[in-house]
Amino acid sequence: MRKTGWLVAGALAAGVAWKLRDVPEAMGADPTGARADRVRRSPQFRGTAFANSAPAVVTPREETTKILRDLLFGREQRRPRGVIPVVTPAPDPISDLDIIWYGHATVLAEVEGRRVLFDPVWSDRCSPVPFAGPRRNHRPPQPIDMLPRLDAIVISHDHYDHLDMRTVQALTGFQDAPFVVPLGVGAHLERWGVPESRIVELDWNESVTVRGLTLTVTEARHFSGRSFTRNTTLWGSWVVAGERRKVFYTGDSGYFEGYAEIGRRHGPFDVALVQIGAYSESWPDIHMTPEEAVRAHLDLNAGLLVPVHWCTFTLAFHSWGEPVDRLWREAKGRGVHLAVPRPGERFAVDEPPLVDGWWQQIE
Repeated sequence: MRKTGWLVAGALAAGVAWKLRDVPEAMGADPTGARADRVRRSPQFRGTAFANSAPAVVTPREETTKILRDLLFGREQRRPRGVIPVVTPAPDPISDLDIIWYGHATVLAEVEGRRVLFDPVWSDRCSPVPFAGPRRNHRPPQPIDMLPRLDAIVISHDHYDHLDMRTVQALTGFQDAPFVVPLGVGAHLERWGVPESRIVELDWNESVTVRGLTLTVTEARHFSGRSFTRNTTLWGSWVVAGERRKVFYTGDSGYFEGYAEIGRRHGPFDVALVQIGAYSESWPDIHMTPEEAVRAHLDLNAGLLVPVHWCTFTLAFHSWGEPVDRLWREAKGRGVHLAVPRPGERFAVDEPPLVDGWWQQIE
């Protein structure tokens, strides 16, 4: 019996080890060599880590008990009761500025015939392990190998729900577009097999021109890290400018007064893709509430507001549809032009779909 027990224990341990085999790789790598030298020269790098210009606390210590209580006893409907209506994206452009929201923070912006994909995540979970962590509430609208040819792949920061190893590796094989990322993030990509020639790293307010589009990383109020070490890589928002059209993407960010400066310096924008979900009173500095998202949109001097960072993954304690309900109410109250597409729905920014409350049918 003792021998049998050891055999069972050994088999279980081997099974766990097999399931965890990719975790070290998925966690990425810290910047080294010339990349680390450039990180240390950044005005945003303060001694041992990057820092926000407006001080931000990820989670105040006094909130720990409340977070645990909300996690265990909260009664919010955190996942949809019904099936989310996913649309297969129409393949052809409608206009010179089209948007396809694939869910969560993954967005394709087609600007004057060029395609920029923001924060692509196709995996079932946003986690370093395949069997734990937040799981998708809906399938991807399109297989990753069916994406059209991309001109740039843009990453806002290195959290798992914005930077996914398996997705990056797939895009490295299926596409030839460069990855344009904040400082330090290239270390993760290089470990995952992305050629150095396809990695462009930028500090805040630095730009690169890719196939006729100017991509600029701008400030955000957030943090970074894929393990217990934080802020060794930079985070940011993004401006994509063609000859006539401009797109702004917040990435993840708490509200800060820098949005007005971004609007003055880079706006006006035809469309702003703005984070609205995963907010909490327990971490007010690093994610915007829906009301703050509208305020940021107005600061940016943007035309159409398209909400992102909701629907696909459950990352906070609020109800599943609450972010967009609050956003719709605030946008109407402040006269903001809003579009809430279904995942996968292509639309022209100049002729967006009417807001019809589709999510309220499945809450």
